[in-house]
Amino acid sequence: MNEALLRSLTPSVLAILVRRGADFAAAEDAVQDALVEAVRVWPVEQPRDPKGWLVTVAWRKFLDATRSDAARRRREDLVEEEPAPGPAPAADDTLQLYFLCAHPSLTPSSAVALTLRALGGLTTRQIAQAYLVPEATMAQRISRAKRTVSGVRFDQPGDVATVLRVLYLVFNEGYSGDVDLAAEAIHLTRQLAAAVDHPEVRGLLALMLLHHARRAARTAPDGSLVPLAEQDRARWDTDSIAEGVEILQAALARDRLGEFQAQAAIAALHADAPAAEETDWVQIVEWYDELARLTDSPVVRLNRAVAVGEADGPHAGLAALAELNDALPRHTAVAAYLHERAGDLATAARLYAEAARKAPNLAERDHLTRQAARLNASRLNRLEGDT
Repeated sequence: MNEALLRSLTPSVLAILVRRGADFAAAEDAVQDALVEAVRVWPVEQPRDPKGWLVTVAWRKFLDATRSDAARRRREDLVEEEPAPGPAPAADDTLQLYFLCAHPSLTPSSAVALTLRALGGLTTRQIAQAYLVPEATMAQRISRAKRTVSGVRFDQPGDVATVLRVLYLVFNEGYSGDVDLAAEAIHLTRQLAAAVDHPEVRGLLALMLLHHARRAARTAPDGSLVPLAEQDRARWDTDSIAEGVEILQAALARDRLGEFQAQAAIAALHADAPAAEETDWVQIVEWYDELARLTDSPVVRLNRAVAVGEADGPHAGLAALAELNDALPRHTAVAAYLHERAGDLATAARLYAEAARKAPNLAERDHLTRQAARLNASRLNRLEGDT
């Protein structure tokens, strides 16, 4: 049984049903029923045209589900629209399905969940495990999302930027349980890149590959975070880095710079450095300037302050940081790092401890707590040495 084939065909089959007039929620149920039927039938005899077979079976499942008094008046029209036997057309509406799952009427969390369900082929249980929520909670979230988009016209123009934002959110969730959301995001973005010719789609794919290439080196055996400067670069995935750089270069050659291409360029400069001390921080600052121009994001300017601190010294970094609102997430952690670089260990230790209390997750909190403890121990040893 070719599960990979079924998974790859699912989005386009669902898109075809929605295009032919099926309600999104009902179409998704019909496709799942067709997949169950394929699992039962295909091991005995796989059809010569798997996609066409799935479309036909799913459409019949949909018709069966709509045979009620409320749907009786439309039944004849639906039957007339049943696809003719034979190969399914090569072109489909999978791209519109991306736009539908990233509809602006959905909350970001609902858009991500619906994208994983409809386009990623993940089960509700798998998505719930990845988000560490009960399966019933995730089922309700997905059902509400389906109902929300069911009345949306499928032929409305979609916003690529919104789709990319949803895929970026999926990637940033990382991984948990038996579902690797970062890998799933790369899989989905590859599909989108094959369907639409857009430099920012390729910029996002390059960014994901370059970040994901460092995954093995990001944590120590005990699960603690390893900062970029301290990572074992021999553990980075050089194949993913090479692919990401190649995709990025092709996107940049289009001369239609976007924020994901700029982010990928920064990631590529980190990946290109054989050692942390050989990082081209001057060029990274230049790319952050481009990124700030494109996004006007305070988070980008916060990251730029770190880069300025590396390129021009910690005091220059602190000066750049002083221009930003200290309520920004991770502002205190950046201040702690720059003060440590400047030699003010007492202030750095205090700020690391304060940043730990504000940390958004346990791993980051533990890392910052260890940084504070390290500096306090260093100061104590220095004092003992002076007495």
